[in-house]
Amino acid sequence: MSSDTAVLVSISQEIWPPRHRTYFGSLQIQSSAPGEPYAVTRIRGCTGVIDLGDKRTMEFAISAREIADDLARELNGDSGEGSFHGVFVAAGDSPTDAELADARRRLREFQEKLVAAADLEWERSHNPMFITDLERRAARQLSLEKPWLYDPKPTIECPVCAERIKPGVAVCRACGAILDREKAARFGLARSPRKERPRNAEPQAEAEK
Repeated sequence: MSSDTAVLVSISQEIWPPRHRTYFGSLQIQSSAPGEPYAVTRIRGCTGVIDLGDKRTMEFAISAREIADDLARELNGDSGEGSFHGVFVAAGDSPTDAELADARRRLREFQEKLVAAADLEWERSHNPMFITDLERRAARQLSLEKPWLYDPKPTIECPVCAERIKPGVAVCRACGAILDREKAARFGLARSPRKERPRNAEPQAEAEK
């Protein structure tokens, strides 16, 4: 590997927004595709500029390894102290089996830590709103089944009382408005529209008199 190139490796399928630096502009970090063990982003060294004032500047070299280490720290530290999202700088042109195994171990340990934190929160509150998307993603990647592992459905507004309700409900629990008559009829909450008689219709026996 040349001295001005470094290899940034990601074993995660997480998609990150482009990273910006004044000395190289914008850079998109590659994420591993489904079925692929890792993805590589090659980093090149560049030149930075220091403003000395009085319209004087001084250029300085920034090595590819320095840039790659900086990006890896930012990506892995995105979720607080001790977080790790599966990004590291390879020692050579491509990651070794040992480097990949170590990264997988660290990622699994971080994911297990997230799941443990979610379990404690669920035991305390039983409120899915307190479980983060990151914790849910960690449980899925570990193929775990958890009572808090679901995505809450968006709510809609009742057209009668404007209360927030779940999509597809038959009867609004706030005002009692029938929103889906056929579904409500199946559960005995309303008369089926096919069995209802028009209000102005008279009973057949009376009409024949």
